[in-house]
Amino acid sequence: MKILILEDEPLAAKRMESLVRAVLPEAQILGKLESVRSAVKWFGSNPQPDLIFMDIQLADGLSFEIFQQTAVTAPVIFTTAYDEYALKAFKVNSVDYLLKPIQEDELAAAVEKFKVQTEKTASPEKMTKVLEALLSKQPVEWKTRFFLKHANRFEVVEVAEVLYLFAEDKVVFLVAKDGRKYFVEETLDELEEKLNPKDFFRINRKYLGQVSAIERIEPHFNGRLKINLHLRADNELFVSREKAEAFKKWLGA
Repeated sequence: MKILILEDEPLAAKRMESLVRAVLPEAQILGKLESVRSAVKWFGSNPQPDLIFMDIQLADGLSFEIFQQTAVTAPVIFTTAYDEYALKAFKVNSVDYLLKPIQEDELAAAVEKFKVQTEKTASPEKMTKVLEALLSKQPVEWKTRFFLKHANRFEVVEVAEVLYLFAEDKVVFLVAKDGRKYFVEETLDELEEKLNPKDFFRINRKYLGQVSAIERIEPHFNGRLKINLHLRADNELFVSREKAEAFKKWLGA
């Protein structure tokens, strides 16, 4: 498989190459480009790769500009530090993305999806729709409330009253600020897409926390962060070294 990487940060580009070689040891890296200009020039004089890993923000602009200036028919997996409009557009238009910092298992899953669903490629027409959605700046309609069963009745819980959500034995629970615990039918992956990323962060595979849920943050071994949450008996969660910087950025550090 022939791979092209578009990433303007040298360390990120090096890490992406390392991850690609780990997931696809037989892959051939055709190049690592850092700008819209260099990408347009490359596509103008080279055959299409089998797959492209493309950062949204390049050295000289948004990578979407590439699709306006040249034909890109190869499937694309976007990488991003998080742009709520772009991610919403990608989901609507079935374009895959990886949220930085990228994990090896996430990259492997994305590659497998492209292998299985080969029809979901990044055609110029599809990229035009994504670009239009991105530039339209239409507000994203994030989930505002939950309709949940509690005891023998149903209750409405406003998102603002949610402390955190967690998965346990393949079941998802919501913990409200008043301490009440509810069963939620949706998965954490589904909820992560529906809840405003300015307010909620995927701490790890089992926890999705609201800003107000964070009680204390402490540095831990190997660049990890130890997190304490309000109203949590086993009050010791860890943010991985790979996610630590994104977590700090989310908190405004």
